[in-house]
Amino acid sequence: MNTLVKLIVATCLAIMAGQNDPHTSSDGYEGLAYTGLSKEDPIEERAFTVLTNKCNVCHEKRNRRRVFTEDNMNGWSNDVYKQVFIKKRMPKGKKIELTSEEYQDLLTWISSIKNNENGNQL
Repeated sequence: MNTLVKLIVATCLAIMAGQNDPHTSSDGYEGLAYTGLSKEDPIEERAFTVLTNKCNVCHEKRNRRRVFTEDNMNGWSNDVYKQVFIKKRMPKGKKIELTSEEYQDLLTWISSIKNNENGNQL
């Protein structure tokens, strides 16, 4: 009986230790735990790359007040969402088009900012 209790306790501890690992889950998805944005955040880096390569090219010529930098990009996230996803006005022209991955990177970045501001409420 004593051995059985020890075996159950050891099994429960092993299961609980596996659940505390933030990088893996029982579904096999990795990296789902999110701690917040930082300058080393890959979501923010990918979004900044898209903003730099696809948006700043035109903004530097036509709208200098809205050139994106690492410091101001989070402040413009609401406007980016409105112009890119709701009104579908940006990017302008036929020369610059966003790929589906770039759209997804921007949407993930905007969603992560909203989650940080409002908490993870659904």
